Amino acid sequence: MTAFRMPAEWSEHEGCLMAWPTRPDLWAEVLDDVKEEYANVARAIAEFEPVTMVAPPGHGEDARARCGSEITVVELPLDDSWFRDSAPLFVLDGDGRRAGVDFRFNAWGRKHHPYDSDDRISALLLEHLGVERIASGMILEGGAITVDGEGTLITTEQCLLHPNRNPGMNRDEIEAELKSQLGISKVVWLPYGGLLDTETDGHVDGVCAFASPGKVVVSLPDDAEHPDHARMRANRAVLEVSTDAKGRPFEIVDVPQTAFADVAGNEVEVSYLNYYVANGGVVVPVAGGPRDDEALAVIAAAYPGRKVVGVKAVAIAFGGGGVHCITQQVPVARPGA
Repeated sequence: MTAFRMPAEWSEHEGCLMAWPTRPDLWAEVLDDVKEEYANVARAIAEFEPVTMVAPPGHGEDARARCGSEITVVELPLDDSWFRDSAPLFVLDGDGRRAGVDFRFNAWGRKHHPYDSDDRISALLLEHLGVERIASGMILEGGAITVDGEGTLITTEQCLLHPNRNPGMNRDEIEAELKSQLGISKVVWLPYGGLLDTETDGHVDGVCAFASPGKVVVSLPDDAEHPDHARMRANRAVLEVSTDAKGRPFEIVDVPQTAFADVAGNEVEVSYLNYYVANGGVVVPVAGGPRDDEALAVIAAAYPGRKVVGVKAVAIAFGGGGVHCITQQVPVARPGA
């Protein structure tokens, strides 16, 4: 069997996949606001790479009207709009050939129904793109992992070991499947995702991200009253004594800034860590608050040579995610390379 590996998010992209928000039971009175934010995110990413927006049948015209002509819109059956978690995870082999790993999806532990269309969307997307499909029986969301493209994967115990995902698999079996499907040789387990992240049970993409081989960006709230103040320091302590797959200690970049916003009478946290790394850029969710610029500056320093763009994403946070949660990169294939 040909060995595939998941490239790092900063590798060159052919484009970005997104899904159009339509679920009234999730978005309620903020549906119009969240459509505007999704469209703004899509246009921000389109400044760096092509964006394809997948809309449920009958919603394509709405997506086209709101996103503009620079965004490609296609219609496929969907339940929800979080492509980081329901879209395939793309992998490359040593010859540059591309495939997509289709992990199972159960709506973050059956929190929402229906989810059968989202469980099938990876296969439909791969067929639409003409990309080979590799099926896995394990439930995994892309937001639960971050990889360096050189054999290292970071995740959280809070999410991947949660009994609502793969109750028939133990930690060693989960690691073995990650290594088999994504070309990983080492898994670093952080204890915690965000305490307030009850929707995903603590995805890593709200608290830690690889910035380059050997370098990670982590959430480290400087507010002692923040519910994750101690928890994120426990995560950092693990990284301080860990090495990557090549034996390198981690260079750790701290993001002490945090942001909250009121959306429809609910206080939501906007995670600065939940950003998308595009070709030549980084698109970061912001709250429109006083700490946005400080956080953008920290992230810009972690990604030298890339243009960092903030996009207001408070309605997206109301739904339980950020910019990273609603995007999925498609790496460039180079067959014969």
